[in-house]
This record gives sequence, C-alpha cells and structure tokens, in this order.
Amino acid sequence: MDALTVKGLSKTYSSFTLQNISFQVPKGTIVGLVGENGAGKSTTINAVLGLIKKDSGDISILGRHDYEMTAADRELIGVVFDNSNFSGELSPKMLHKVLKDIYHTWDEALYFSLLEKMNLPRDKKIKTFSKGMKMKLSIIAAVSHHPRLLILDEATSGLDPVTRDDILDLFLTFVQEEENSILLSSHITSDLEKIADYIIFIHAGKLVFFKSKDKLLADYGIIKCGLAQFGRIEKQDIIAYRKMDYEWQILVGDRKKAEKKYPKAMIVPVTIDEIMLLYVKGET
Repeated sequence: MDALTVKGLSKTYSSFTLQNISFQVPKGTIVGLVGENGAGKSTTINAVLGLIKKDSGDISILGRHDYEMTAADRELIGVVFDNSNFSGELSPKMLHKVLKDIYHTWDEALYFSLLEKMNLPRDKKIKTFSKGMKMKLSIIAAVSHHPRLLILDEATSGLDPVTRDDILDLFLTFVQEEENSILLSSHITSDLEKIADYIIFIHAGKLVFFKSKDKLLADYGIIKCGLAQFGRIEKQDIIAYRKMDYEWQILVGDRKKAEKKYPKAMIVPVTIDEIMLLYVKGET
C-alpha cells in the first residue's frame, strides 16, 4: 500500500489550472516535488491536505480516501510549511506543553532528544531563533507525534548548507522505519538528489513526469554540440533543446542509446536542475 496516492487531481482558478496530476508516495520512501514558482506544487499539497477543495480527482492517504479521514487519521500526517506558525513568545519547552495536549501520540522523550541533537535551546523564546532554528523546531514538532506521512512545502528554502544537511539527515532517519514516508516540495534540487527516491516534476500546472530519481539521473543526458551536429539529431530523440551562447543543449531520455547513435557528439550526465531548465526554458 502506498502512503499517498493522487489520481487525476485538477483544480482551476481564474488565472491558473492544475491539470490531471497523478503520482504515488510508496511507503518507506522520500518523494521530491519540483517545478518553477507557480507550477502548482503548493496547490497540489494544499489539495492533498484538504486545505482547498479539488475540482476532480482521487486522493488516498494511508489507505483511506481523503473524504474518509478522521481526526485520528490526520494525526498520522505531519505537516511543515516554509515558515514557522508557532508563537514567538513560546519556548520549545512551553511548546511541548501545548502540543502534548493536541496530539494523542505525542512523544515527549523523542521531542526533547531531537531538540538536543539539533542543538536547539529548550528555554529561549522562539522569536529569538534564526530561520534555520525555527525550521528545525517545526520539523521536530512534526516528527514527534509519530506521523506516518510527512508533507513539507519548501521546508529547506533559505537555509544554510549545514542546517539543510542536519534536516536531510533527520528525514533519512525518519524513513528508516519502513512505515514512514515523505513528500517534500523543494526548489533545492541538489537536496533531492541526495535523499529522494522519486521525483515528481510539475510545469505550468501539468505533470511532466513521475520517475525514480536514480533511473532519471542514470537515463537522461544532455547532448552539447554545434549547429551542424544539432541538425543531425533526429527529432524523436529530442525531449527539449536550448540555444546557448556557444552551443546547443539537447535533452535526451536515453543517454546510452544516444552515445551509440551519435558517437561524435559530447553527451554528459544531467542534474535535476538541468532537466527542469531545459523543459521550462527550452523548446520541444
């Protein structure tokens, strides 16, 4: 059973439409959700969480349809957005007293052990914390009521590399328990290359692909060539292309096949960032 299944999700606003989005978050995995600003990532997450009403589509969370979810079921979902919603007048110790009365599954020992591990003071007011400290606290709070599905929207944006690394380690520890899963929306694709098992790419409200990260990075490639070589590349091999200052860049879905077919061309591995750029800024 998947932790999350989304089928044919659609939502229309006056100036934007999310169209027919489908993907899964298998149990025990981290799934990265990527796309440019305004692509539909937050709309997708808000629909999954029931914060907006979808126009059509089916959403199942931990084996239940979204309309069947009870309050107890929703305790099995941990949610973190890109800003802290906790009162700045509280300290982590005071926050614990609030949250233990909200969540039946609250784990005091886990909460305080993670505060110590992440070097967060128990007694200082949250308003004195840096953005990175606030984000660590939000994630610790989300994890400490033992959710089975963690949903994060840009939780690592604007954080320094050391803080992001601490948070990524926490995510990897969380999914070591095979019942736990994460859906992580992020602009920082290098983070997803480190920890994600699958990548969902949404562009202009449409699903471009939902693929295994390892297969994506192993299979895709970029042909870098001049105009003459560009003219010899067959159209069916081109996913997207872009004219740069001194070369053409061509995104291909089967790097090894392209290497055999075009032995004189320079064909290099690709990053998730480069795939996105060619899809968004290139031509097809």
